[in-house]
Amino acid sequence: MELRQIEAFLAVAEELHFGRAAERLRMAQSPLSQTIKKLEKGLGAPLFERNTRSVTLTTAGHSLLPHARRILEEVDLARRAVNAGNGTVYGKLAIGFSGALNHTTLPPLTRALRQEYPQLDVTLHGGLLTQEALQQLGNGALDLAFIGLPVDAPSLATRRIATERLGATLPTDHPLAGRSSVDLLDLAGDPFITMPAAQGSTLREVTFAACAAVGFRPGISQEVADPYTALSLVASGVGISLMPESIEGIMPAGTVFLPLDGDDVLLFSGLAWNPGAVAPALRAALQVAEKVLPTPTT
Repeated sequence: MELRQIEAFLAVAEELHFGRAAERLRMAQSPLSQTIKKLEKGLGAPLFERNTRSVTLTTAGHSLLPHARRILEEVDLARRAVNAGNGTVYGKLAIGFSGALNHTTLPPLTRALRQEYPQLDVTLHGGLLTQEALQQLGNGALDLAFIGLPVDAPSLATRRIATERLGATLPTDHPLAGRSSVDLLDLAGDPFITMPAAQGSTLREVTFAACAAVGFRPGISQEVADPYTALSLVASGVGISLMPESIEGIMPAGTVFLPLDGDDVLLFSGLAWNPGAVAPALRAALQVAEKVLPTPTT
């Protein structure tokens, strides 16, 4: 198996068209076809189903695809290592986050990473609630993730980066919208918009715990995975939602944020990573995060 064969396979697998793959590789289609045939012969299995109308991956092709991508990624890292100066941090870093809930914590980290380590290839994966992010850290799809705390994930490391009070987000025509604050019990009869239970949202868990503490279980009108979509539904009058105080600055028109009376309802958030897979890129990111996102003292 040669590197040029892997490159040819990956181009065809991603384009699913020999002509476009040949253009991408800047070669003629006939040599490309011969390269794929030699790879298939060497592996002892067909990688593509070909006919006059389409090209599709076989089972063997699907099996080879993730390995082919990793091979080329490792080759790219090797080239960077050879050309990098002493102390240069290079490589890939995949960061997971939920979306609107991280609008005050994600930007400082990514800006600092790009300023201090311009050679670092940072990719961001949004729309991930806590449990899904933890799963992707466990299987290696993510290197670092913004999550809600606490979590039951003994194989992963975590560090708290924020503590926020929750408040109620209401439509502006809600009977209580004119108040300066609201008692959570006064919202017992309202429909709630929450994150999906199946995706393991810490915000959802804190919401249910807070409602239970004052004596009611919230009725759910809709579940959505994206916090900003939840706010849009609040603006539409679909229901109300509990959100951290940092969300107040980006709320859509037609909504209002009210602090909760009584004891503070707190949401803890943090970073999580796999301590068994700390490559130089992740180590650099953790060091930067210590500076721009320090652990709160309270």
